[in-house]
Parts: sequence; structure tokens; C-alpha cells
Amino acid sequence: MIQSRFMSLVESVTNVVVGFAIAILTQAVIFPIFGFHASMGEHLAIAGLFTVVSVLRSYALRRFFEAVRVRAIHSA
Repeated sequence: MIQSRFMSLVESVTNVVVGFAIAILTQAVIFPIFGFHASMGEHLAIAGLFTVVSVLRSYALRRFFEAVRVRAIHSA
């Protein structure tokens, strides 16, 4: 079965939303250890930017591997 582009996006976003929450908690614990002090707003902004990059990366990789899979099926 071929995964639609929309479902690829839904899967990627779901994965990253969970990662977003983990990132906020991780930043709040790890940043002070390295001498970085950020407000909750700054934590949200930093995690938000990384989240956007992560969604785009995940979606692009998913579509790439789906294209490779479909090509392999059609060439067999």
C-alpha cells in the first residue's frame, strides 16, 4: 500500500509534536548545566524552530523512501 503525501505529513507532524514536548523538558534541564539560561518563551521559540526543521526533514525523507519503494515495485 502506498502512503499518501498527506498521511506522510501527518505521521511526521505527530512524531515531531511528541519530540517538541521532550525538547522543552530537555532544554530546561540541560541548558543551565552549560550556563545557558532561557525563559520559557525562549525555550518555546528555540524548540519551535527545530521542530519546523525536523518536520521538513522527516517529510522529505519519508517521500524519498516512498519513491524508492514505488520505483522498486514498478521495476520488478
